[in-house]
Amino acid sequence: MAEGSRRERWITFLLLPALVLSVLVLTGITFRSGFQLERLRERSVVEATLALVSEKVDRLDKRIVEQDAVLVQLMVPEERDVSSAEWLKIAARQTPTVRATLIVDLSAKDQPVISFASRSAAGPEDERFRRLLIRSILPELKLEPPRGELRHLHRSFGDQSYLVSYWQRDADGRRYLVVAWHDVARIVHELFPSLAERGDRQQSRVNVVDEEGRIVFGPPLSRGGLTVGRAFDSTLYKWTVNVSLSASEELAEAAARRRVLEMSLVGLSAAVTLGGLVVILLALARERKLAHLKSDFIANVSHELKTPLSLVRMFGELLQSGRVDTEAKRQQYLQIIVSESERLGALIENVLDFAKVERGHAGYEFSRRQVGEVLARAVDACHLRADREGKRLVLDVAPDLPPANLDERAIEIAVINLIDNALKYAPDGEQVTITARERGGFIEVRVIDQGPGIAPEDRRRIFERFVRGKSAAGRQVRGSGIGLALVKHIAEAHGGAITVESPGISGSEFVLSVRSAGPPRARPSAARGEPR
Repeated sequence: MAEGSRRERWITFLLLPALVLSVLVLTGITFRSGFQLERLRERSVVEATLALVSEKVDRLDKRIVEQDAVLVQLMVPEERDVSSAEWLKIAARQTPTVRATLIVDLSAKDQPVISFASRSAAGPEDERFRRLLIRSILPELKLEPPRGELRHLHRSFGDQSYLVSYWQRDADGRRYLVVAWHDVARIVHELFPSLAERGDRQQSRVNVVDEEGRIVFGPPLSRGGLTVGRAFDSTLYKWTVNVSLSASEELAEAAARRRVLEMSLVGLSAAVTLGGLVVILLALARERKLAHLKSDFIANVSHELKTPLSLVRMFGELLQSGRVDTEAKRQQYLQIIVSESERLGALIENVLDFAKVERGHAGYEFSRRQVGEVLARAVDACHLRADREGKRLVLDVAPDLPPANLDERAIEIAVINLIDNALKYAPDGEQVTITARERGGFIEVRVIDQGPGIAPEDRRRIFERFVRGKSAAGRQVRGSGIGLALVKHIAEAHGGAITVESPGISGSEFVLSVRSAGPPRARPSAARGEPR
């Protein structure tokens, strides 16, 4: 006990400096971040601008790829005429930037264009693109596996920029290349204006430049401001989107708010640290209380062991001395020795079983059994003590009670503990009733005494380890404080529970429930309503 107190004091002395040190460290970090506020502001501006330009690039890339996905599903080389006709019906609505689709037979030696569908009337520009595809674009395409992968080519030929999407298909033993020609001018005039939409006109300025730095869309950006650029990922990858934020003052204010937030977090961290210290101190107090309970438990168990041992020794010495006058007294002394030995054995069994539960080694052997048979054995084990104290044990088992998956020895120990409690704490009662009924898929075993009842404040804690009710301490009833805790563990291991019902005036009713394991089996009730 003294060693535990010293350990608690050492922990407390170590925690207080650790608490002060942690608060000082947090405060220092906060002030350091305050001195770096300008750098934080710049970093915030860069991060916000980069996030904005990435959102714009991804948005436009996605819109082009979505159009390509429509064509991937629609264009079938072996049904190219039908596919082209179907595409032209939906082209303006679902693929607004695609000007033409082409299918090239890659298996042929000269790789001819076997299908050409254009949204506009066939003219010189379409024919020029056909020749450009065969002579210049096709050698630039990546045609290695995987063949079905959607790819893009973006580059300038002469003074004109081209964007094509392409993918390969195998059909009828031949390899085809499907090409979608995107109208770059239409992309610039119809899609690029969306880069400045979504309510950010007042916060940013956007332009797009080509590979040579020439502005394709948007105004020139101020050289004095912060500008962040990012190229398109997969479509117009030769071009770059540039964004310049014009609301840097607002970002500076956001950085200042962030500093206030950090200071608040320091205060919160200090509060959490103090709360942690309080929790630890409460845990130490709880451990100290548990140590006192264990000490009381050892004292109670020692007293419980000492009393039957003293009686066994005393009456054994009387029998050994030969000073017993009559055979009746001799039998009486032997009966006392036997009953006290049984009581001593039961106490030792309880302590051993509780020790297994505490170590987590409690094992149960479940099998399909009749609860009534287990109850009969438990009542038989207690009837000699009940007869000696002038009490009746009445066992009442329902005749149609179904079997249950249970550990016979564990349930027997639990019921014996409940009967032992009823005999100890109801000294003026004349009868203890044990009943078994099925209710809602559970078998309920009730042990009912005629004692003074249990106070409400005791009912909440009597199933905790080492805890005994105030009435037991007041009447100096012997006990270890582990019997009901052991019963609770056994009940929960069987998928059930243990509860107590008591008006607090007279009588207590302990209810032990276990899950039933099958349909009811009708059988005669040899013990129904009969005293044991």
